[in-house]
Amino acid sequence: MARHSNAATIGAGPASVKKTAYERFQQELLAGRLRPGQVVSQRDLVQTLGLSIGALRELLPRLEAEGLLNVMPQRGIQITTIDLPMIRDAYQMRMAFEREAALFAVDRMPDALVEEQKRLHLESLERLKTDRTPAFFEESQDVDSRFHELLVDFTQNELLIQAYDLNSIRVRLIKLDRITLSATTLPAAFGDHLAIIDAILERDRWKAAAAMETHIRNARERALAI
Repeated sequence: MARHSNAATIGAGPASVKKTAYERFQQELLAGRLRPGQVVSQRDLVQTLGLSIGALRELLPRLEAEGLLNVMPQRGIQITTIDLPMIRDAYQMRMAFEREAALFAVDRMPDALVEEQKRLHLESLERLKTDRTPAFFEESQDVDSRFHELLVDFTQNELLIQAYDLNSIRVRLIKLDRITLSATTLPAAFGDHLAIIDAILERDRWKAAAAMETHIRNARERALAI
């Protein structure tokens, strides 16, 4: 979701207000200032998000419909809880979206784009030999996220992209709560990526689909194991 613009400002019109309110909620959630399972009041959210009570009340039905929170009458608002069913559901959806994106890339993505991704991944693996700083792992996480976003965005299928974006919020929450790239997990994750990249370069649909399925399955198992 980080690739979306936050240019809308309060006061720019009803649509912009709703868009900004939604993006602010995402930012707080993914920054860890709103924690999975946390119970907050409407007043807490108004203060945290810098919204009016009216803007918040317009936002809540959408967030509840998308499964990002649960409004509990007389008890408060509970931020979505990360549990085993959520992890399984999120990764099953991710498998479907990204398998389709990988197949599309095999058919249409230019070699130059794919080769650039391969270069970025190999550079990160090489840097890992001497660099274990937080800044390096943040940069590597960005390489990871942008690789998946590139594949999905390249489909130019707005329905798929929107559904992927919503599901990616859940996946990112799972990662924040359970798994992050480290000296242990980065080689495995990037090794999976390189297998997908090589299959795309070979224009092998079966190999690309299998490599993506293996990658998502491995990511899911890392999340479930903790």
